[in-house]
Amino acid sequence: MPPARQFPQLAVSAAIFRDGKILLVRRARPPGKGLHSLPGGRIEFGETVAGALHREVAEETGLTIEIIGLVGWREVMPTRPGDGHYIVMSFATRWIAGDPILNDELDAFSWVAPELPGELRLTEGLQTIIDSARRLVGV
Repeated sequence: MPPARQFPQLAVSAAIFRDGKILLVRRARPPGKGLHSLPGGRIEFGETVAGALHREVAEETGLTIEIIGLVGWREVMPTRPGDGHYIVMSFATRWIAGDPILNDELDAFSWVAPELPGELRLTEGLQTIIDSARRLVGV
């Protein structure tokens, strides 16, 4: 029997702005363990893109957001057997309510200036996504 065919998985992420700062989270497990990124995750079957973004942000951080618009995408290719292949659609958003409460997928968060500190380990292409989101939000 041939191996099961795997397809890329569609995911979303949110560049959340509050008082001129953006929320960064640190991934607690693969993919991206130890890297700072934006909250987000996979779109579930039958779920809208906007619904997935609201759900993922609420699950990972406990925050309520307003979606402003799509700012870009990136592709995460598998680097070892068992890794996933993801296409991540990133959105500019504004914080509406709540204080970050992390789930088990994340181990840290911080509100930082959009010009990210150089010492942070970032997911690939993150600064470009944040720059695009910042222009759309007007920060």
